[in-house]
Amino acid sequence: MTAVTDHTDHADHTGDDSPEDGTSGQGSPENGHPEDSRSEADSPETFATEAADSEPAAGEAAMESVTKAQQEGRAEAETETEATAETEAQPEDTERAQEVAFDAPHGGTHTRVKDDTGHTRVKSDDACTRAESETAWDDGLIARRVSETTTGQEAQAPSLALETKSAVQAPPLPLAYDGPLRSRLEALRELVGQSRTRLDSGTLAEASRVLDEAAARRKLSGEHTVVAIAGATGSGKSQLFNALAGVAISETGVRRPTTAAPIACSWSDGAATLIDRLGIPGRLRRRPLQSPEAEAQLRGLVLVDLPDHDSAAVQHRQQVDRILALVDAVIWVVDPEKYADAMLHERYLRPMAGHAEVTFVVLNQVDRLPGEAADQVLDDLRRLLDEDGIALGEYGEPGATVMALSALTGDGIGELRESLGLFLAERGAAARRISADLDAAATRLRPVYSTGRRTGLSEEARDEFADRLADAVGATAAGQAAERAWRRNANRACGTPWLRLWRWVQDRGDSTTGRLSVRAPADEEATARQRVEQAVRTVADRAARGLPVPWAQAVREAAVRGAQGLPEALDEMATRATTPVGRPPRPGWWPAAVLAQASMTILQIIGGLWLLGQIIGFMAPNLGVPVLLMLAGIIGGPAVEWGSRMAARGPARRYGLEAERRLREAAAGCGRARVLDPVAAELLRYREVREQYGRVTGASAPVG
Repeated sequence: MTAVTDHTDHADHTGDDSPEDGTSGQGSPENGHPEDSRSEADSPETFATEAADSEPAAGEAAMESVTKAQQEGRAEAETETEATAETEAQPEDTERAQEVAFDAPHGGTHTRVKDDTGHTRVKSDDACTRAESETAWDDGLIARRVSETTTGQEAQAPSLALETKSAVQAPPLPLAYDGPLRSRLEALRELVGQSRTRLDSGTLAEASRVLDEAAARRKLSGEHTVVAIAGATGSGKSQLFNALAGVAISETGVRRPTTAAPIACSWSDGAATLIDRLGIPGRLRRRPLQSPEAEAQLRGLVLVDLPDHDSAAVQHRQQVDRILALVDAVIWVVDPEKYADAMLHERYLRPMAGHAEVTFVVLNQVDRLPGEAADQVLDDLRRLLDEDGIALGEYGEPGATVMALSALTGDGIGELRESLGLFLAERGAAARRISADLDAAATRLRPVYSTGRRTGLSEEARDEFADRLADAVGATAAGQAAERAWRRNANRACGTPWLRLWRWVQDRGDSTTGRLSVRAPADEEATARQRVEQAVRTVADRAARGLPVPWAQAVREAAVRGAQGLPEALDEMATRATTPVGRPPRPGWWPAAVLAQASMTILQIIGGLWLLGQIIGFMAPNLGVPVLLMLAGIIGGPAVEWGSRMAARGPARRYGLEAERRLREAAAGCGRARVLDPVAAELLRYREVREQYGRVTGASAPVG
């Protein structure tokens, strides 16, 4: 027979009701009643009563044990009287407590101890063992445990206690993450660091929490799995908690809410730090009913009974939310009445759909459903879970475990124990929970890292920006002006002197009235500034197209910062670029054209002088030659000028285009340094964090 003993008082029974001077009539050896030298708590009847109280179903076996214990108790009483007399006769330096081992009626091995005062105490060997393990556990009020020992185990008890203590003192191995999970966590840490200057702390709060919890969980035991039992009011989760523990630990009843604070129950040593992480005090820590089969099957389990998630007390719901974020797995307990509760599905199950591999959904109280109603309700529950996006672990596929049971009748408890045993044996729940949290954090961050659209600044947009800046500084007009200047220079060098003289006189005689510029310089400057601002806004919008909102805003801010002082810089650059450095270059035929034009002029002068000499009689009359010379000069001069002008078109055009190109390049360089480079830096930074986000999600290629 087994008996349930409490760690608080039952390990030590003393009979100190009598005064120390021994004048009391009961329990004193001087009264001549050796049978009364033991206290009431030491009597076999007391042990039998305790056994009967702890196991009411013992029946006739308990009564036989009581009768046998009474007979053995009388014989032991006589032996104890003799031992007491011998003890008093011994010298003072050799007085020690006498320990007499005997078999208690309820099956445990107990030792009778006589101290220096002559009083007798009875203590259990199992209590000693539990006292040592309790010190190592440091778990506060440990609930109830059952110890089954035989008569021949007295000599083995000390050695077993020492072995248990040494095993408890050895720290459990910390949790180890596999390579892919470590890489994803490291990528998330780098992603958060790279994004702090672009994203607010609220956006990165969940990712930071996952990193902190992953680091904290990794330092704790990897041999234990923390499983929370959660459910609504009246779902029977505390009843299921007690059924799994094998002893009434969590309070059950009709009063709601029954569970006001989380209670932890651990099946093995070394889980104190894990329970500390949950914030559960020592007075709410328990041990299950000791059973070799249960300890072997559920070894490493830390079970936590949570308050009702739909409790009217706000602090209860807060405790549920806090602990659910820290445990390795969750057992959701639902009943036939509220299994489709909107709060359960919308607030918990749907947001935690990615945690299906560490989720158990248990339909409790099936004993209340008649016939095939339990199967119908279970099928409807599976349908609702599927609509929530929770993968169901059926046919060997990974996912949530769904089953029906009755914690009241015990139907289905064995199947749940078996499922939990297989789940615990894998030792992978903590890593899967962290991985699921990582997936959830990555999903929440997706809108700020990926939009699924193509991003970047195309070459077409860059060229258009350069063209807008070139127009703002008047690059085309500057090129045309350079072309006209080259032609004018060619006309001056290759034109007839008479035509140049006539043009000079005409230019001096023309009035300047009505030839003022239509647009004032101030208006031109304002127009140029507006063109620059418009060009900057256009290129910023194109660069931000397809980017998430934070990064698009960062791109626009970079462009606006670069646009400050850009018009002034362009004006200064245009002034330097359009300032002529010496004369324009001349083609190779230029000297020949000048010489030909000079020759035509000389011919005209010679012909004219020859005719003048003939007219005044200085020379013999001969009109043919001087007339021919004058006609050659008169016709040849314009012909040379026209030919030079035709030949100057190509070089003048090239000269103007070169001047325009230089101004365009200067404007583009200024715009690139002040606007495009900062924008490109933001785009590059976004591309880097997007690739980092792809590593967080485990994608082989960067997300779009």
